[in-house]
Amino acid sequence: MRSLGMIRLRHRPVPPAPAAPGDVLAEAEGVSVRLGDHQVLTDVGVRVRAGEVLALVGPNGAGKSTLLSVLAADLPPAAGAVRIHDREAAEWSAPELALRRAVLPQSTTLSFPFTVEEVVRMGRAPWTGARPEEDEAAVAEAMAATEVTAFAARPFSALSGGERARVALARVLAQRAPLLMLDEPTAALDLRHQELVLRLCRERARAGDAVVVVLHDLGLAAAYAHRVAVLRAGRVAADGPPEEIFTGSLLSEVYDQPVEVLPHPRTGAVLVLPVRER
Repeated sequence: MRSLGMIRLRHRPVPPAPAAPGDVLAEAEGVSVRLGDHQVLTDVGVRVRAGEVLALVGPNGAGKSTLLSVLAADLPPAAGAVRIHDREAAEWSAPELALRRAVLPQSTTLSFPFTVEEVVRMGRAPWTGARPEEDEAAVAEAMAATEVTAFAARPFSALSGGERARVALARVLAQRAPLLMLDEPTAALDLRHQELVLRLCRERARAGDAVVVVLHDLGLAAAYAHRVAVLRAGRVAADGPPEEIFTGSLLSEVYDQPVEVLPHPRTGAVLVLPVRER
């Protein structure tokens, strides 16, 4: 008779093999989502590639967070297909998914008085077979990257909104999944830490990961995303490099607000500015 330990070992989820640059790690094809009486997404298609930061942008209610949830396999679509690591999303078990994608929701609430370090360590839960030193290194690295090491022993509940957001991101980074899905990670952050988070996204992409990030700040999207999907009323209005698809006419129409797109006078980078009356 096999021991319980042997059975557990046999069914332990296996981490994915390293992806090559450009590999599609998540894909939505012809996806539609209806929540109650509201059609949130209609015939949406998007691909997420290794080595790339993909920003989802668009006005409130455009379907950005819903699309992120669908790509993360947290929300099943009413129609269409979703694949993660070249396999139908629904075919992955929860432990297998946790080794392949890490998700940062818009807000994180906890009912128990966990410390910051304990919250970050939660990101290591999928790695049941990891050595203790691997867990320690992943947690320490994630906390240092998000600048939360100094308050590792503080209760999560005692932190400011911006501090909580960075701790939640550290948990995602500690998970070390090759596909990161971040929903408005900069919303509660000051200028310095907004830039920090987007630099971290770029670093993860440079290391071979795929990053999907929902952003409201078009300037950040233009500066840090390799590719942008612009959503409008549940559909993809444009998809491509920001320097190609960010135009004044498109953004003015999508946001129902006059917008101008200009080159930075020193670097030539794309600047997105609302047109304001003086």
